[in-house]
Amino acid sequence: MVKIAIAGGSSGVGREFTDALVATNKHEILLLSHKDAPPTLPARTTWIKTTYSSTAHLAEVLSGVHTVLSFIIEQESETSPVQRRLIDACVVAGVTRFAPSEWASSSLRHLPWYAYKASIRRYLAELNKEKQVLQYALFQPGLFADYLAAPHRTSRYIVPLQIPVDFANRRAILVDGVDAENARITLTTVADFAAVMVKAVEWTGEWPVDSGIAGTTMTLSELVRLGEKVRGGIPFNIEKVSKEDFLSGTWKTSWVPRNEHPSVPVEMQEGFARPATEGICLAFAEGAFGVRPVWNGLLPGFGFEGAEGFLGRVWGKE
Repeated sequence: MVKIAIAGGSSGVGREFTDALVATNKHEILLLSHKDAPPTLPARTTWIKTTYSSTAHLAEVLSGVHTVLSFIIEQESETSPVQRRLIDACVVAGVTRFAPSEWASSSLRHLPWYAYKASIRRYLAELNKEKQVLQYALFQPGLFADYLAAPHRTSRYIVPLQIPVDFANRRAILVDGVDAENARITLTTVADFAAVMVKAVEWTGEWPVDSGIAGTTMTLSELVRLGEKVRGGIPFNIEKVSKEDFLSGTWKTSWVPRNEHPSVPVEMQEGFARPATEGICLAFAEGAFGVRPVWNGLLPGFGFEGAEGFLGRVWGKE
């Protein structure tokens, strides 16, 4: 048993992991949040309301903590000041391991809303440049397979999202070109991600910085074919856009994915739809969501649910 702190644990991904960790009934868990505590808490958990504004206060809170995992979203600030203070507090408090708010792609190119993640990658690398000051890992599951089940909800907290490969409506928006079609993408179910993260917390060895968690890795063209297969063998309507048109913002398609994501204010969702589509399509085309199966190798006995089995189970009901 170790003492674990979860920062920003009220986010969807954070709550999925927290529930899985609590279910082990093994660890003392601190939940750090800027929100008020809920009326009831699971056993062995403590809720600490914080503004994250004081490194000294955070260090006091983290005294005796072994591992800190951050699910903080800082899209409003590219420098990620909250996570920087959290990292500094970890060092002061003598925390052994830290997981920054990653939980997605290996590359951040074309994804400007993830700028804070890039900033923290640099900050942690610089912190450990001369010697290891704080052990850390970049946990990356690629794209959650659950998003391809939208509008079906397949996890307790993750909000279904419409992405440019839309299984529900049998359609896709892709960057034109063979290289884009052959780009790799990793799909990992939320359930498998949470289960692997619990095992990572309990891992007695040193965390590798590159910490990919890979359910199923395939090419974009294979993903489209999988969609056609699980959706009854009916061909998808594919609209291809040149990279140049995406970069210039002059692209035109018959539809644009629109979502109500908790991290995007309601008043910004309409305006965010096109730039989000541009970025995701370009990132897909460059393999940004393909990750190395690092934890697959460390946990050879773990049985990942394949994307075809998972999505076939979801869509086979229709």
